Amino acid sequence: MIVVGGESGSGLLDDVQVLKFDQFTWTSISSKLYLSPSSLPLKIPACRGHCLVSWGKKALLIGGKTDPASDRISVWAFDTETECWSLVEAKGDIPIARNGHTVVRASSVLILFGGEDAKRKKLNDLHMFDLKSFTWLPLHCTGTGPSPRSNHVAALYDDKNLLIFGGTSKSRTLNDLYSLDFETMVWSRTKIRGFHPSPRAGCCGVLCGTKWYIAGGGSRKKRHSETLIYDILKMEWSVAFASPPSSITTNKGFSLVLVQHKEKDFLVAFGGSKKEPSNQVEVMGIEKNESYTACHSAPGKGPGRLLFEKRSSSTVLAAQLGTGSSQHSVDSFARQNLASAIEQHGSGRKSLSDSLFVDPNSASRNVSHRKEFHHEEENRIAAKTARNLENDNSSSPAAEHQSNHSDISIQPNNQVGKINAEMTSIFEMETPNSHNQGIGNVSVDNEDVVSLDSDCTTGGARASIYQLYETKIAALIRKNGILEGQLAAALAGREAAEKNLSSILKSRQEMEKKLVDSVREMDLLKEKLAGVELAQEEANSLSNIVHSDNVRLEHDVAFLKAVLDDTQKELHSTRGVLAGERARAFQLQVEVFHLKQRLQSMENRTSTPRKPFHVQ
Repeated sequence: MIVVGGESGSGLLDDVQVLKFDQFTWTSISSKLYLSPSSLPLKIPACRGHCLVSWGKKALLIGGKTDPASDRISVWAFDTETECWSLVEAKGDIPIARNGHTVVRASSVLILFGGEDAKRKKLNDLHMFDLKSFTWLPLHCTGTGPSPRSNHVAALYDDKNLLIFGGTSKSRTLNDLYSLDFETMVWSRTKIRGFHPSPRAGCCGVLCGTKWYIAGGGSRKKRHSETLIYDILKMEWSVAFASPPSSITTNKGFSLVLVQHKEKDFLVAFGGSKKEPSNQVEVMGIEKNESYTACHSAPGKGPGRLLFEKRSSSTVLAAQLGTGSSQHSVDSFARQNLASAIEQHGSGRKSLSDSLFVDPNSASRNVSHRKEFHHEEENRIAAKTARNLENDNSSSPAAEHQSNHSDISIQPNNQVGKINAEMTSIFEMETPNSHNQGIGNVSVDNEDVVSLDSDCTTGGARASIYQLYETKIAALIRKNGILEGQLAAALAGREAAEKNLSSILKSRQEMEKKLVDSVREMDLLKEKLAGVELAQEEANSLSNIVHSDNVRLEHDVAFLKAVLDDTQKELHSTRGVLAGERARAFQLQVEVFHLKQRLQSMENRTSTPRKPFHVQ
């Protein structure tokens, strides 16, 4: 940890102190003479309210209140290996000198915001310093930005978002939070969620993962002892802990850095002053689970799964409805077969067990069979009575009924069993002395037939027998009417069930069509969403390209301005030299003219003849 400058009881400081965490010892850099770009020895100015930013193996000192003072902000670089300072020759639009500002580094660029100038005027301007070309550039943003302030804190998250919190303005202490998106270059104010931080200035902030730790600070009346945490992802404030009143974080002007030592994170606080300056060090450890919190989302049902469930449920419902309708139609068809079997058995054409398995097309012929039932039944009973009177040894009609009814023990459902019970009661009325051996099975004793034959031999017995059988026929006709009513009701129920089944099938087809249409619409929406996402990605990439082009153009413009300034300076000096050379040439011309005149005068003198001199 490198500590540069500051303020003590005697004034501003210009020394450099290094704290090594392996041994936890302080080392002072004794030499104050450093090499300038012109290889002249100089020393850094005493300063306070400056910013110290790490850059590889160098520490950059930016701005601050210096002694002696300067008009423009200066950038110094300290090499930790050679322990030498060097002054960075900055170019471009250099900001005015200030203190209480903030500087954050994004890759090879420094971002400077706010502060207070020499006239104690609060600032809210934003500048960028390129560490490759050593050029300052002003940054112009849109949106509602932070008000002019100093002694605030700043953090840069993911090299994309600049966060500004708190500080002091001209008349009050602030607790607002602003965010600048470097992709859109738009300021936005973040709403306070969770714990409501009190206004504070002079606090220190350290970004650790997605948590921004802000310690200390206060207003003119009160200093705050709690350490706040701002979760950047959740956009929520909370309190980590409250320090005792004797803590360094309650001092004014203390420093706070993040140290990663042996796979652990520590917050290290140093210095500051209450009544007197302090040189104490406090260390707070940060657990990993507090610094980095993983967020898990319960999967919800997507539209695809919901549509699949709807499709499955509709298919099962249609299958159940189809099964119930088919069972209902089977019951109706069984009742029709039973009625037809009773009629056919009465006419003596088939056994009842064979009649139960007739072809389904024969159900339409049952109505015509019922019309012939009454005449056939009367003729059959009369013929059998005459044969029994002529032949005493012939078999009784009850035996024929018994043989013909021996197969009715297998019933399709309960309603058929009810019909068979009614038919059994009818046969009991025909043979009152018979005994039931099963459902629909009737047996007749030979003694009753013998007594009937003996009665028939007497005169007048034939009329009583016909009267008895007419009574039985009337009962059969009534029962047949009941069966016809039940059969008509069953047919009506069957038609209603078929109509219901057809309507259900139509509704099922409509539901399937709607489901197919919804699936198609969902696919179209997915395609549109994919297109929108691609367009958004392209727009983001274009905005990034435009932003990078703008930054590069700004760099080029600043570089061209610097080159133009140097060229103008060289041109000015060249003009001066040229003017001097012109003056000298003019002077030489004058001298040449004078020499020509003297030479001409000398030539004139030599051309004049002289008289000879004679001696006498």
